[in-house]
Amino acid sequence: MAAFAGGAFAASIGALPAFVFTGFMVIAGEAAAAAGAEGVITGSIGFGPVFGPHIGFAAGAAAAAYAAKQGYLDDGKNIVDGLGTHNVDVLLVGGLFGVIGFAGEQMLNYVGSPTDNIALMVFLSALIHRVVFGYSIIGEITGDGIFDMSPAERDEEEAPGLWLPHMYKWGGVTMIGLIAGLVGGFVYLETGSVVLVFGISAASLVFLNCGVPDFPVTHHMTLPGAAGAFGVAAGGLAGPEVAMLAAAGLGIFGALSGEVCARVFYVHGSTHVDPPAFGIAASGFLLTILALIFGDFAAFWAFPESIIGLDLGA
Repeated sequence: MAAFAGGAFAASIGALPAFVFTGFMVIAGEAAAAAGAEGVITGSIGFGPVFGPHIGFAAGAAAAAYAAKQGYLDDGKNIVDGLGTHNVDVLLVGGLFGVIGFAGEQMLNYVGSPTDNIALMVFLSALIHRVVFGYSIIGEITGDGIFDMSPAERDEEEAPGLWLPHMYKWGGVTMIGLIAGLVGGFVYLETGSVVLVFGISAASLVFLNCGVPDFPVTHHMTLPGAAGAFGVAAGGLAGPEVAMLAAAGLGIFGALSGEVCARVFYVHGSTHVDPPAFGIAASGFLLTILALIFGDFAAFWAFPESIIGLDLGA
């Protein structure tokens, strides 16, 4: 019932504003934990059945896709604007996808998917809403191939819609990944919290939502960066300098993975498939593989008896 309410609430306020609330809740939860309180706010509220991204954000995106199909909204990729209470069917769709997100993430945890299953479910939920509402999984490819963004650069009429026009060139994406990964690593090393920097990145998107130009999206870089630093430092593999290098590498990997997802699933399609969610999930799989290769590497997202045989504890 809480997941239904969370999904419907996100539909009413918009997917991105709902995700900003996730960031606020994670910051509040980690601050409370640092002050000695139990980490209830982060787990039960920030990542739980009301504000968890697999519920709120994913349901908001699904509601926008449905609203566009019904003619209530001009753009199925619009995750900024709330849909209010004008159409009860939109709220019901949001609630339904909130339940799908909750159940899907629980199932992924049960089978032992060794990554961030909240992020993975955000990505899968978007594919589900495309199928359910009759959209193409990939969309119409223009230019010389799926990775070719030159039609958009030439402002052609049928050009694909870039995810972030100010953040799509490979060099810039790599550089912001390096920067954000280092930020994530430092925040982890100073606080011991892997997810605090995720909350900071998510909450910062209030500026993007308010129209601040050229504002970067970084949660798929800072969180893998923090998890990479955790893998090295918590596992006793090396000191803080190496942990920071791991954070930089994972930040770059998360950034590039997100851009790959943007070019494959987002730009050619008609609804929002979330590149950061894909980047975080891909980074989680990479970190689990590193834990298999290096025995002293701590896998932040490892599940006991996972589907790839990893048994390091949760």
